[in-house]
Formats: sequence, C-alpha cells, structure tokens
Amino acid sequence: MSDAETTGAGGAEHATAVLTHMTRSLVDHPDEVNVDVVDLDDRLELNVSVADGDMGRVIGKRGRMANAIRVVTRAAAVRDGVEVDIEFVD
Repeated sequence: MSDAETTGAGGAEHATAVLTHMTRSLVDHPDEVNVDVVDLDDRLELNVSVADGDMGRVIGKRGRMANAIRVVTRAAAVRDGVEVDIEFVD
C-alpha cells in the first residue's frame, strides 16, 4: 500500500487500510484498486474504484459483499474516531 492511500485519509487511516486490503483480496487486478477520501462536513466518504471486470466481485450477489465491506470498514473507522460512508464507483 502506498503512502498516498493512507496519508490523505484525513484521519481514517485504519478504515482506509482495511477497505483497501479487503477490496484487493477480492479482485483479479489488485493493483487497480483505488480508494479516494472525500472530506464532507460531518463525515468522510471513501470512494472505491476497481478495474472494469472486478466491480461484480466487490458488490457480490444482491450487494451482500458490499454491505459486509461497509460494516467492517465502519468498525475500523471507530478506531479512527470518524464516521465514514463507502461508495463503489465505476
């Protein structure tokens, strides 16, 4: 994981690291996983982008994988003391 992915996390270093690790372990092209942090007024938004053919793997059947990723990442964000929203973008 590069420093740019965690340093720009704006206080969500653990959440960003957990999200990146989980997403990379699911996809065929782990080097193309990118997590961007957007600082909203009251919370952070973590935007996850993956390679073209990998989005289905990340979302899973009926969105179950995406929901599980959100739950675990939010739990990691508690350690950082921030609230996060996770969006999967194309």
